[in-house]
Amino acid sequence: MKTKTVFSCQNCGYQSPKWLGRCPDCNSWNSFVEEDYTAPSAKYKERKALYKDEPVLLKDVEVKEESRLKTGILELDRVLGGGIIEGCVVLIGGDPGIGKSTVSLQVSNQLTGQGYTVLYVSGEESVAQTKLRAKRLGAAKDGNLYIVNQTDLSLIIEYIKKINPDVVIIDSIQVIFEPTISSSPGSVSQVRECAGILTQLAKTTGTSIFIIGHVTKEGTIAGPRVLEHIVDTVLYFEGDRFSIYRILRAVKNRFGSTNEIGVFEMSSEGLKEVKNPSEIFLSEKPRDVSGSVVVSILEGSRPLLVEIQSLVSKSTFGYARRRTQGFDYNRLSLLVAVLEKRIGLYLGAEDIFVNVAGGIKIEDPAADLGVAIAIASAFRDQIALADTLFLGEVGLAGEIRSISQVILRINEAAKLGFKHCILPRNNYKNLDYKKEDIELIPVSTLKETLDIAIAKA
Repeated sequence: MKTKTVFSCQNCGYQSPKWLGRCPDCNSWNSFVEEDYTAPSAKYKERKALYKDEPVLLKDVEVKEESRLKTGILELDRVLGGGIIEGCVVLIGGDPGIGKSTVSLQVSNQLTGQGYTVLYVSGEESVAQTKLRAKRLGAAKDGNLYIVNQTDLSLIIEYIKKINPDVVIIDSIQVIFEPTISSSPGSVSQVRECAGILTQLAKTTGTSIFIIGHVTKEGTIAGPRVLEHIVDTVLYFEGDRFSIYRILRAVKNRFGSTNEIGVFEMSSEGLKEVKNPSEIFLSEKPRDVSGSVVVSILEGSRPLLVEIQSLVSKSTFGYARRRTQGFDYNRLSLLVAVLEKRIGLYLGAEDIFVNVAGGIKIEDPAADLGVAIAIASAFRDQIALADTLFLGEVGLAGEIRSISQVILRINEAAKLGFKHCILPRNNYKNLDYKKEDIELIPVSTLKETLDIAIAKA
């Protein structure tokens, strides 16, 4: 069989007959690696033919009620859209040590406890090492949980056909290889083909497959981006590996919303669900300190209350610094410009630091007002109005613009004992809120908000 050499980009999968310094597809530098390319063998072609479906008329397709396997972990079920769909392929990514293998073993334990059969393919750890981790997590005491240390995809497929499990977990896709492909495990060709074969297997047999993937230093799934297009759902673990809190976020989901998140706490017994994240994130909020306010952000259908901290100090280097943690840097620059131009705060010679406590990353524009108030409070060294929730998007003219799902945010604040809520006037006009647990204060401009929030402090 004739073998030829190609150069493949390890970032996007682009192939070239010669080496290139920069990939013309994704513009990444020094990403081309030489690989042997061999035409698919006859055996591989035969196996692909087994999964071929004949075209049918759309009107003749019978749609049955979709059934979901409940994992028993409510936060994970929420992110998946209600549970595991039969025949779905889920890709889990995250930094090393953040909890990908841990949550996979916990899911295996929960499913086998409900009577389902699970095959855990550990390509990086021996069976004994996996058993030790399972013992620490309190898993594998009973049930049909099969564990195998294997990296050959052809053998893994044989195990799946023999055991016929309900769920298969591949840990991880970067060490799995297909024997008919001559390139080494982890290469673009191997990762793409292995993921494609596993996806075909899942769709034809109805077996749900979880694939664990390594991430690059930029934080994306290692391997070609086509890997994310092949699978049905892509989940990312976020958070500092040295922090106790983890956030599971869906960036792609064919069977549910991509806005939902799950919050977990890492412990010696594994990942524990955090059922009231707002209370956890605000548990260490300091009182009577300037530059500290509370905002509400919306993650899917879940409102989260988080603390915004700001520190403003005189610059000693002649060039004012702007640093953010969990908040968009460009958005911070916009808010600082509005405070300078519309309010008259002289921040040009000030170092400004903004931090979102708890490791949360904010993309919701409803946090704009809180960030602006925190900066002004820290600059004036005056405490913002206590027990107050700040809601609103800030425009370039200094106006406070309306936001979505206001009642959900207000109800969450009322549960946690907040006394006041400053919100956009347009939202207040259309609001049907009859409870008296919390005082609603409508505002139209940023200047009006500063007069209320800091003057009364």
